[in-house]
Amino acid sequence: MSNHCCEAMNSRVNLSCDQHDDAFACPDALIRFIANFQEYGLIIHDGGTSSITIGFCPWCGQRLPESQRDRWFDELERRGIDPWEDEVPAEFQDDRWLAAPPRG
Repeated sequence: MSNHCCEAMNSRVNLSCDQHDDAFACPDALIRFIANFQEYGLIIHDGGTSSITIGFCPWCGQRLPESQRDRWFDELERRGIDPWEDEVPAEFQDDRWLAAPPRG
């Protein structure tokens, strides 16, 4: 997982709840980290799995890493993979794809 800006953010991203297996079901879970996009979001507790992407830490105000969402989609497209129709390779389901050298 990405380096977090402060201990408060780290503790919220890694929140472990003994009553809920899913962060979206736990009212104490506030922050979501999506590894493949390197993206942080505030969890919306409305019964679904929505979150609002944030660019700054709510506790210390530090700028968070830039989202890699567009780059992720661009790389899949370049490889001829449609993420809505095709199986997404395992390395694109977390942050491993960021470490791979660019393919020409």
